[in-house]
Parts: sequence; structure tokens; C-alpha cells
Amino acid sequence: MKIILLGDIHANLPALEAVLAHAAQQEAQQIWNVGDFIGYGAFPNEVIQLMQQVGAISIAGNYDLKVLRFPEKVDKWRRNKKAEKLRAFEWAYQALKPHNLAYLGGLPQEVRIEVEGWRVLLTHASPESNEEYIGPETSEERLRWLAAAASADIVAYGHSHVGFARCVDGVWFINPGSVGRPDDGDPRASYAVLEITPHTVQVEHIRLEYDLERAAAAIEAQNLPREFAAMIRLGRNLDWIQEQTLISSSPSS
Repeated sequence: MKIILLGDIHANLPALEAVLAHAAQQEAQQIWNVGDFIGYGAFPNEVIQLMQQVGAISIAGNYDLKVLRFPEKVDKWRRNKKAEKLRAFEWAYQALKPHNLAYLGGLPQEVRIEVEGWRVLLTHASPESNEEYIGPETSEERLRWLAAAASADIVAYGHSHVGFARCVDGVWFINPGSVGRPDDGDPRASYAVLEITPHTVQVEHIRLEYDLERAAAAIEAQNLPREFAAMIRLGRNLDWIQEQTLISSSPSS
């Protein structure tokens, strides 16, 4: 069975369109989406609608959940979050149409599937937390602990925005990277193709060029913080962008 695995779209419609067009050539049977439809990008409604149209099996990511909770959390977040992050939550919540808010609110935070005899867990970040980062820096000991806790043979997840695939104690951990907001310095969209047979799992990570300027210009047209457009153009997260801005603007010694 061939599966398209994607996630962390973050309201980047041009990137998603490029990924789905490329994925359509793979003759896959299913599309699995490990969450974070929205956040920072300018196309939250369009992304949600397109993922529904293609019949993806989807879960809610931590960012999706935070946007849904914006009205109840806004006073707290004003005290402890950066203004740019608060603006991203606020804009996404206000931009989403009621039926799309309802759709996100109805999504599970994990899905379990059986494919070719393999038990699959779709989760946003890890079997233990929807905000844990799993990637090349994760220790072997931690991966072994998560493998034992997963009650699955394949853990498909996102959140770190970096592609990853490793088998530990017979359990595969697979992150497709981010469709719409890579954090590894490569701004190209990322997704993965899984080929699963009764005895094997094969993973191919794919990076795609797409219309970066369309995505960045749409962010600027909405008067969102300029850092959000820089994140798209450079393939870096907000903290990195702001650190570089501070470095470049500081007086030379």
C-alpha cells in the first residue's frame, strides 16, 4: 500500500497545491495528515477545504488547538507570548469561517489505523505529547521509551518541521517534514511517500519548489508581521528570524 504522508501546512496554500499535484503522480491509496493546518500563513480556510476535498485522514495539531482556544487564552497569552505569535493566533481565529472552526474542533488528536498488518499511530508530535520534538537530536534511549509506549508499529508524526525516519526496536518513527513552513533552512515544501507491505516499510522524503513569493506576498497583503513572510522565504522559524534580525541590527563593536 502506498501512502502520502504530510503535515505542518500552516496555511500555506501554494506549498500545499504543489505537494498535492506532485503526490497525485504517486498513485497512492491514502493521504495522511499529521496536523497543523493553520498558523502564520494567509490561507487558513483554503487549506482546510482543500484537505477535505482530497479526502485526507487528518488529525488536529497543537497549533490548530491553540487557535481554537484563542478566545479563552488571549488574556494569559498577552502576558507570556511574543506579540507576533499572539497576532498569528488572533488573525487565524478571526479569519477562519465558522464551519472551518467547527471542522478543526471536531478532529481527533490521534488516529490509529492498521495497514498491511502494521499498527499505525497518527499523532502530531509524539505518543506522549502534542508538543514534543522528535528528530535527529532525540536520544536513542528516548526513542526506545516512546517505541515501548506507542502501542504501534509505525508512528507517523510532525511538529518538528524536519523530515525524519528511524526504526527503533521494531517501531518506525516517520516525520514527513513541513509542507508549508520548513525549519531546516531549505524553504522547499516537504512531504513523504510510504510504501508498506506485510513485511517492509519504505520511506521517501520529497522536497519541492513552489511559488514562495505568492505565499509571502499574501502574508504581507494581510498586514501580518513581516517576519512571517521571511519564515517562508528562508525556511526558518520565527525565533531564528528574530534572532538574525537582532544580530543584523545591533551596532558593530
